[in-house]
Amino acid sequence: KALGYDKDGEEHYNLISAFHKSLRGSDSQASLYWLYRMLEAGEDPLFIARRMIRCASEDVGMADPNALRTALSAFETWEKVGPPEARLALAQAAVYLASAPKSNALYRAEKAVLEEIGHTGAQAVPLHLRNAPTQLMRKSGYGRGYRYPHDHDGGWVRQEYLPAGIRTREYYRPTNRGVEERIRRRMAELRKRKE
Repeated sequence: KALGYDKDGEEHYNLISAFHKSLRGSDSQASLYWLYRMLEAGEDPLFIARRMIRCASEDVGMADPNALRTALSAFETWEKVGPPEARLALAQAAVYLASAPKSNALYRAEKAVLEEIGHTGAQAVPLHLRNAPTQLMRKSGYGRGYRYPHDHDGGWVRQEYLPAGIRTREYYRPTNRGVEERIRRRMAELRKRKE
């Protein structure tokens, strides 16, 4: 039975939407179903792989940093090996993404940073963070007061990295899921040390 599919029409977008939402919703079975529905109908496998790469960053994010590597590997496998062998690499990536812990904290951080830049404009780089390759720049204060973190205990030193007007902003707020739990605890520890 032929699978109705228009690569440029509504069904194309309906299927990729169902696939992405199944990955996001942690449903491995549905993810496999929609993946193979698209492959059997003749969808470009690299289009599917690109969507998995987006999902790895947008929906899994730092909760499982290996998700991005897995999605990229599926893309590269298709480019290097092709069908039929590479179909399983796409399926492997789909199941991995669907079963991975989820966090859209990076996606939210991206939106927050872009909103900040749009609202506050181009903030000046603090002098101590500026590169000072010339004598004139050094005399102007470029690089003065910069503290190299690796010269300090634990590879960390109290130092400001954001411009003065936005020093208290927090864009990335990790969840308590997957690897992000460890990142969240580390960020909280560093915030306490900074205060």
